[in-house]
Amino acid sequence: MDTITLRDLRIGDAGWLIEQHARLYADAEGFDETFEALVAEILAAYIRDHDPSGERAWIAEQNGQRLGSIFCVRDDARTAKLRLFLLTPAARGKGLGLRLLTTCMTYARNSGYQRMVLWTHESHTAACALYAATGWRLTSSVPVHNFGVDLVEQSWEIDL
Repeated sequence: MDTITLRDLRIGDAGWLIEQHARLYADAEGFDETFEALVAEILAAYIRDHDPSGERAWIAEQNGQRLGSIFCVRDDARTAKLRLFLLTPAARGKGLGLRLLTTCMTYARNSGYQRMVLWTHESHTAACALYAATGWRLTSSVPVHNFGVDLVEQSWEIDL
């Protein structure tokens, strides 16, 4: 197997991430176009305003093919937020999720953050299992109707 590299965001990655999130979540969970808009807004804000001294994006790539992403952004002076954690279906089950998560958490710790937070949905069972296995704590779980479907939104955190 050829090496999977983790690299910074490049031209074209934002469009790919928006499309991947929209298609994967529509297919798997029935999300509507409002989710695509949210992903586009998150990426636009990151591209416009991110602070390279404490914020970072990673794209997982193999032989020129994008396989996934994860972002570390500032929530406040002591808290980093994990965003846009995604693996394509072909990349799942190979340890890449753990590698991306560990890379992001290590970066946050080395950047001086004392904790990390994230927002997700209960239906993302593999990701939630990974969070729990790496020491994250579930801090809230709330039923909502969002993105055109009924969901259970979750907040997680970890001390770094």
